[in-house]
Amino acid sequence: MAPVVDLGFANVDTHRALRKGFPEVIFASGKTPEQVVKIAAALRKREGQVLITRAGPDHGRLVKRRFKGAVYHETARCVTIQKKPLPKREGIIAVISAGTSDLPVAEEAAVTADVMGNRVERLYDVGVAGLHRLLAHYTQIETASVLIVVAGMEGALPSVVAGLVRRPVIAVPTSIGYGANFHGLAALLGMLTSCGSGVTVVNIDNGFGAAYAASQILALANEL
Repeated sequence: MAPVVDLGFANVDTHRALRKGFPEVIFASGKTPEQVVKIAAALRKREGQVLITRAGPDHGRLVKRRFKGAVYHETARCVTIQKKPLPKREGIIAVISAGTSDLPVAEEAAVTADVMGNRVERLYDVGVAGLHRLLAHYTQIETASVLIVVAGMEGALPSVVAGLVRRPVIAVPTSIGYGANFHGLAALLGMLTSCGSGVTVVNIDNGFGAAYAASQILALANEL
């Protein structure tokens, strides 16, 4: 089997799952719904899982018409197509969001982690403006294997979480905030300069990247 399928407008990597453990993921933004469907069809022939990120309603509608069982996750802006869900690994990925406005990024992370074969727990709207909301879920936070912490504004929540646990914390800055937030740059810089030990930071609004990294960590832990 050739490692690449040439569609004319895209070269689909059909060996990604062999190298990385999960098939190539389709980034829908900037692609037409028809292009997304053609790429998904090339992957669907060979793979049991197809994940499409940054998918708009038009992408979602066409993919759902084309593929039986496709699910459009509106808040996450993702589409999943699964022949059969992957068995769940041992351990839990906790996705924690500071505010309700951060939900699109948090849900992108949660959907990605789930389709990649992980158990996911969601803890939403538990930001530092009301710290008691976070501490009310301390047991869930402490027992999670990997934590993805999503926050905009000043991006303080990952530092707080990292100070509570001995697990990997992956921080995701979002573009949510007022003018001095600079579309997420303030949160990004705050997370990069976090005093919490063990905080890893991904790019602004990159819930997908955080979940992919968390899944790799958990996959490695399951191999030990």
